[in-house]
Amino acid sequence: MLLNNKTAVITGCNRGIGFSILENFAKNGANIIACVRKSSQEFEKTINVLSKKYGNKIDIVSFDLENESEIEDGFIKIKKITDSVDILVNNAGINQMSLFQMTTIKTFRAVFEINFFSVVNFTQKILKLIKKNNFSKIINISSNAASLSDPGRSAYAPSKSALISLTEILSKELSNYKINVNAIAPGLVNTDMMKNTPQKVIDEALKNTPLNKAAEPSDIAETSLFLASDKSNHISGETIFITGGM
Repeated sequence: MLLNNKTAVITGCNRGIGFSILENFAKNGANIIACVRKSSQEFEKTINVLSKKYGNKIDIVSFDLENESEIEDGFIKIKKITDSVDILVNNAGINQMSLFQMTTIKTFRAVFEINFFSVVNFTQKILKLIKKNNFSKIINISSNAASLSDPGRSAYAPSKSALISLTEILSKELSNYKINVNAIAPGLVNTDMMKNTPQKVIDEALKNTPLNKAAEPSDIAETSLFLASDKSNHISGETIFITGGM
């Protein structure tokens, strides 16, 4: 198992890409701290099933990444669970589409708060627990929107572009501690987020995708597993685009 006895912290993992990453990490031996905005009986039941199936520890920690005091409370809860983290996956994020003139400053701030500033805040805290000199891993889930500059993405695309830039800077700043920092930039992925995307946008994306299909959450999870494992110890500061050739 690629992540045997490692501890992973994953944000936004109650559905979609985040849940697929959680499931794949659990399957590969990791103990997991599952960070979600709100838990539910259904999610807790699912986590119990996974924990028993794979024989590892999975703890749920609930807090709102839009709220600084809740991030601090979440970090305190995590410290009570473990004093050592091997892997951090910053997956939580929100989608947003509207033309620039129709996008309020409030919306810009809300998108950046979740997609960028919460990652900065949470990563600064988790770094206090991440093992140094041990090839620990930080994985940021960005988006191929960061490089497309499509109309309607004036808030979302820059927030994801900032995340890629942060990834590259942290890979240099943390290199002396042998902490690898990489990003994944998915294109269209078959999640609830895609289902809430206008069909015209989906059709246009598929038309420009040589493989002519959306990725599955498991595609992102498999790449995350590779970047979290010792197989990627010489990879840092990179962004892997998972777009079907777009």
